[in-house]
Amino acid sequence: MSLHLQLLKRQAEGRPIRVGLIGAGKFGSMYLAQVPRTPGVHLAAIADLSPEGARRNLARVGWDAARVRAASIDAALKEGTTHVGDDWHALVSHPAIDVVVECTGAPVHAVDHCLEAFVHGKHVVNVTVEADAFCGPLLARRAAEAGVVYSLAFGDQPALICDLVDWARTCGFPVVAAGRGHKWLPHFAQSTPDTVWGYYGLTPEQAERGGLNPKMFNSFLDGSKPSIESAAVANATGLDVPGAGLAYPPASIADIPFVTRPRSEGGHLEKKGMVEVVSSLEADGRAIPYDIRMGVWVTVEGETDYVRHCFEEYNAHTDPSGRYFTLYKRWHLIGLEVGLSVASVALRREATGVATGWNADVVATAKRDLRPGEMLDGEGGYTVWGKLQPAAASLRLGGLPLGLAHQVEVVRPVAQGRMLTWDDVAIDATTRAYRLRREMESLFAARRD
Repeated sequence: MSLHLQLLKRQAEGRPIRVGLIGAGKFGSMYLAQVPRTPGVHLAAIADLSPEGARRNLARVGWDAARVRAASIDAALKEGTTHVGDDWHALVSHPAIDVVVECTGAPVHAVDHCLEAFVHGKHVVNVTVEADAFCGPLLARRAAEAGVVYSLAFGDQPALICDLVDWARTCGFPVVAAGRGHKWLPHFAQSTPDTVWGYYGLTPEQAERGGLNPKMFNSFLDGSKPSIESAAVANATGLDVPGAGLAYPPASIADIPFVTRPRSEGGHLEKKGMVEVVSSLEADGRAIPYDIRMGVWVTVEGETDYVRHCFEEYNAHTDPSGRYFTLYKRWHLIGLEVGLSVASVALRREATGVATGWNADVVATAKRDLRPGEMLDGEGGYTVWGKLQPAAASLRLGGLPLGLAHQVEVVRPVAQGRMLTWDDVAIDATTRAYRLRREMESLFAARRD
């Protein structure tokens, strides 16, 4: 039965999926805009550091203030309304909540939220992919041990890419490459929140109108988010990552099957079976017509003459050899699509993307020369950006994961462009996020020995 029909059935039976949302910022607000239009779902509680800010965002997306009057989660469940507060512990521990949507964008805190939700038997849709990128395999293991589902968020590009990869493999196609688009030039790696809007193509007025966070958007522009999302995809699908980091080959949609071939066949890949990100800009900065900047894609191989003839007969757009075909979605709707993950984990107990191994990592890399005593400010900030690396290479280096490079003191000089290591910083070793990451490194190293 389709998810929508199952939701209609739950609504008719008076048994809605009861959801708790942690973090009501931009992404969370996009999900909130759709909840009233989704049958069989009751958003019972929202936890946010600023309840008043959450209420303003609810008003922004069109909620009636009467729907958020509940004084407690129990009252919200009784009235069919939504409780807004700042106590995430109460949300994840409430026995009536079925699914927790983690939407804070704060990776260290997101790990706490996920682990506590598992302890209390809650499925988790983790929008904070920054956390998944540095410890997703162990989050998935903890969820399985607790008998619940942990999932990436549909609407965000990693889950959409995983969906395309699953389509390909289920249809019997070998996956040659998969990934997303991005507006990229190499100097964007040094972008800061002060320069982001000019590079991104928005005016400061447009950004303010949309309530857009310059640091968050800069994490996309400077390559951090594409690396983070590519790591999540690699860890969920088993695809490999480029040894030198993402190459960002420029291509129109028509040229994706051409550039996402192995180098030995005229493409840009080290080998078949990799993640990559396609740029919407030529090397000289010219915009590429009909780009994949906001979309996702998968390139598959027609292994036999018969399959390649089918490509030709049905006018599938391939590379010149007729061997490689790319399927794509040109757009993604981000938080507007998260409801699919909520329904999938609650009704089918199926993740819309989940780490199955540790293939990839994102290592904090200096945007400029860093001096002892400086504080790192994480993805999208002024000090570091994230470089995609094979997990084994990061482990050998002792690389500092970007998701843990928040409010961390530098203890020795680091030159611009160099990847940071654990030895370069003084980090709080008491957080669960740090301990989970180090446990994952130990498990991976033990398997390699």
